Formats: sequence, C-alpha cells, structure tokens
Amino acid sequence: MTIELIDVALQVPILDMEYGHFIVLVLAAAAGGAFGASVGALPSFVFTGFVVLLGEGLNALSGTGTEFTGLAGADLASGVTGTIGFGPVTGPHVAFAGGVAAAAYAGQRYGEMEPEGWDYHFGKDILYAFGTKPDILAVGAIFGILGMLIARISGAFALPYDGIALAVFATAVIARIAFNYPIVGSPAGSGYFDMGPFERDETRSDSSGRLAVEPWLPHQYTWSGVTAIGLVGGALGGWTWIMTGSIFMAYGISAASLLFLNLGVEKFPVTHHITLGGSTFAVVAAGMTGSELVVMIVAIAGGVVGALLGEVTQRIFYAHSGTHVDPPAMSITIYTFVIGVLYLAGLLPNSGYLGL
Repeated sequence: MTIELIDVALQVPILDMEYGHFIVLVLAAAAGGAFGASVGALPSFVFTGFVVLLGEGLNALSGTGTEFTGLAGADLASGVTGTIGFGPVTGPHVAFAGGVAAAAYAGQRYGEMEPEGWDYHFGKDILYAFGTKPDILAVGAIFGILGMLIARISGAFALPYDGIALAVFATAVIARIAFNYPIVGSPAGSGYFDMGPFERDETRSDSSGRLAVEPWLPHQYTWSGVTAIGLVGGALGGWTWIMTGSIFMAYGISAASLLFLNLGVEKFPVTHHITLGGSTFAVVAAGMTGSELVVMIVAIAGGVVGALLGEVTQRIFYAHSGTHVDPPAMSITIYTFVIGVLYLAGLLPNSGYLGL
C-alpha cells in the first residue's frame, strides 16, 4: 500500500505520468521548439511530413486493412508517427510553434534581419532560419514547451478536438500577446474578408512599406481556387485512407511537399488541412455506410470544408496583423471539434482519429 501511495504521489496531476518522464518530455519539447526556431517554422514542418510518411508507411506495411482493402491500417497513435512525427522532435505544436514564436519575437527585436524583398511584416517570415542566436532559440524552447503542455492537457481531459492543432493556434495567439502585436488587427479595406487592398497593391499609411492586407498565401486565397484545391485534396485524402487505412499518410505527403514551397516554387499549394479533412471525413463516413463511393464523396466534401475553413480563418486572424497564425491549424481545430461534439452527442458513429 505504501509503495502504491508513493507511486501515486510521484505522478504529475492531470497528465498521469511520472515526474521523471515529465521532465524528460519538457527537455525534449524545449529542444524541439528551439530546433524549430533554429531551422525556421516551415522547414521544421517539412520534417514533420517526412517523419509522418515514414511512420505511416511502416504502419501500412504491418497493418490489417480497412473494410475496403486488405493492404493496411496499424495503430495511428503509436510508433514513429506518434512519438516522433507528432511528438517533441518534429511535432508542429512544438517545432513549428517554436519557429512561429521565434519569428514573432525577431519581428519586434531584430528588424535588421528582415530579408530584402519581404513585403509582409518580418514576424510572418516562417521560412527564416535563425541559426544559433541564443535569445531566439530560448523563445522557441519556451513556446515548444507551452505547445507540448497544451496538447498533452487536451489529451488528458479527452477534449473533443485535435489538441496538436489547437496548440499551434493557441501558441501563435499567445506570441502575439507576449510580443505586443494586435491579436486580430484592423482591416484596411471594407472588412476582414476584403482582400481588395492586396489586389490593388496598397501599402500601409506608415513608413513600413508593408502591404495593407497580407493574405496567408498570395496564390491561394480566391474562393474558387480554394474550393478547387479542396476538391482535389479531399479526394486524395479519402483515396489514401480507403487504400491504406492511414488517416495521416496523405497529411504527411502534403506536409513533406511543402519543401518545394520552402525552396521557392511559385504558387505551390498548402494542403495538409485539406487532405487530413478528406481522410478524417472518410473515416466518419465509413462508420455509417459500406459504400466506397459514398465514403469518397464525403471525403471530397471534407477536403472542401478544410480548405474553406483555412481561408475563412486566414482572413480573420492572419491577414491584418503582424505574425503568423496558422490557418491550417485553425481549420483542423474547428472541423475536428465539430466532429468530436457531434460524436459525443450520439450523432456520428465515431470521432475520426480523436479516439473519444
């Protein structure tokens, strides 16, 4: 009995883990956040894609299949994907969040580091690698720990949303508050959804030379184009899940593909919130029907939902302030929250990958 009481006393409240392991986790998250600051937020997310692809490939090879195919489907919350890809090493709530916070900090502290030709606020430059500057790495480390804690606490309470996506969003908002940026910002046009000032190349009235409105992706913001890539990404996410049983493989492909965007390929689309929407909606639909065609149609709809939510949220939270707040993370948070709530209300047969 005494030994059992000691074991309980040594457990971290809420997170249900030993303090020793918790300290190891904090150290790893600090390193992961600093890594994201060092290499840049977007490059760190490309690593997420590569690691998730590796993990999901291994899962597929060792899996048992879906109702549509016998090729794949292992435990998606374990192994390489869960502990590395979505863990402290390359997890977006750690490395990417650390890189985003580092850019926000540098945008206020080190304006002289802004590269030539960058016409957004420097705090939005998530491609920038900050190398070994100690204070910037410290910011990344702190926000890496914060992102880890937000995601872990969400999981500990079994809250009905993707805790990693929420952590990416929440840490970015906290960075705006911490480094004195407006949380949302003031629109330069007729409202938050007006991208007209950007299309007319209007600049701010101050001496910064920044564009008056800064859309998240200058090549991916029109409603028609966003819907089109939503249709495509949803279909690819749905097909990938149908054939492999992996919810996150298409997400990994999308994340890894951002290497090309990072290398400067013009008009390269960002799709991980879209392909994940397709595969997640496919999982939910498969719980209601045995029709592969219906599952595919629902997956396509999921891709469109993910794409449009990303555009809606970028127009509110990204385009009018000075730092990066991630539209894909906001999109994933919203549609997984809706799925989770509907599942808890008994209106859906499963919660996708939430594990509720």
